[in-house]
Amino acid sequence: MRESIGATWILQLVIIFMLIFVAFLALSVNYTKAYKIKNEVVTIIEKYEGVSSKKEGSIEIINNYLRYYNYQTMGSCEEGYYGVNNLNSTNIDPAGRNQKYYYCVKRNNTSSDTYNDRANYEIITFFQFNLPFVGDLFTFRVNGTTIDINFPNDDIPEILS
Repeated sequence: MRESIGATWILQLVIIFMLIFVAFLALSVNYTKAYKIKNEVVTIIEKYEGVSSKKEGSIEIINNYLRYYNYQTMGSCEEGYYGVNNLNSTNIDPAGRNQKYYYCVKRNNTSSDTYNDRANYEIITFFQFNLPFVGDLFTFRVNGTTIDINFPNDDIPEILS
């Protein structure tokens, strides 16, 4: 009897450690995907020198990239950010309370006496901590910033102010 109770105890410990390992693995895979997405969004904004909603502009390129990689995670943005809540259009909206976005962008004016028109952009993407059979537990944010861009090619009036 004593040996059967001891074997059950060991089996429970093995199952608990396996669950912890699977949770850690799921977290690291989602975390890596979110950082890859964030880095690519930053690279696209730097390459196209700003946030543009025109045909073949940075918003369309970013949305196509996110659709290609099946990015489905949404989260909320703080005030002052602009978010994209539909990957099938090039609309970018001011962040509102209780609204979910795929990614958020904020323009920071970094002009000085030497450089009159200069800005950088803060980017927020999201990732979820989800486990098999349990589902989504938490949504985390991944922040990034572009380099300073001289004479950014922004054509969205809301983001320019």
